[in-house]
Amino acid sequence: MRVLIVDDEPLAQAALTNILARRSDVEHFDSADDAIEALDKLAKSAYDLLLLDINMPEVSGIELLDRLQQCDRTVPSVVFVTAHQEHAISAFEKHAVDYVLKPLSSGRITEALDAAFRRTTSERAAKLVETLPLLRKIFQRQPARVAIKAKGRILFIDPGDVVSVHAEGNYVLLQRESGSYMLRESISEMAEKLKSYGFIRIHRSVLVNTSFVEEIQPWITGEYGLRVKGGKEYTVTRTYKKNLRSLAEFWIGTDTFLPV
Repeated sequence: MRVLIVDDEPLAQAALTNILARRSDVEHFDSADDAIEALDKLAKSAYDLLLLDINMPEVSGIELLDRLQQCDRTVPSVVFVTAHQEHAISAFEKHAVDYVLKPLSSGRITEALDAAFRRTTSERAAKLVETLPLLRKIFQRQPARVAIKAKGRILFIDPGDVVSVHAEGNYVLLQRESGSYMLRESISEMAEKLKSYGFIRIHRSVLVNTSFVEEIQPWITGEYGLRVKGGKEYTVTRTYKKNLRSLAEFWIGTDTFLPV
């Protein structure tokens, strides 16, 4: 079996490479940092399986499959590697498309590889034709927005623009890079509502958006220091330090400092 990894994230590539290297049924594997490089490799060599990230710069994984479908050649089996929302995962399952959800699990990758290796050439082509229209619809949707009431108005904001949320008595302060909003809501309710958008609780009165986190530093007290884009720093208390594990897909050479 010949496998091509297509993923723009070096850590994801490394994890997939390590698993493939241990499999006796993998004759050869290669990697591409984006869809353009993948198309070049596919034009020069034949692969039985693509481990394909969906969201990549310039040309997405869906667009890559579109182009492959138009070529007069055998379509490789495809295992999607995705960090996307839950409704996309259920769609993959319903239409029998293999996927692995990030952060990557070695066991889940192995299961997906086993299923993909068993798929025949005709099954690969049929499933790709069946699934592409659905995937296009899912991933062309507008980014999710949330509605908030601020100063007598209803505003629609992208939760991805919110850096942090702070408890202020019976209110919470949504802090953006430019401006903030005071809302009558509890920090616990906000933690639940924003969990699916990548927010984690680091203190009984603070949530942070993981996409803004740039650095953490363990302290001898058992707490952590956390810095976000722009330089603002927070204290991660021992009660919530386990939540820091979700900051990265993989922790390399950091076993001593892993939050537990």
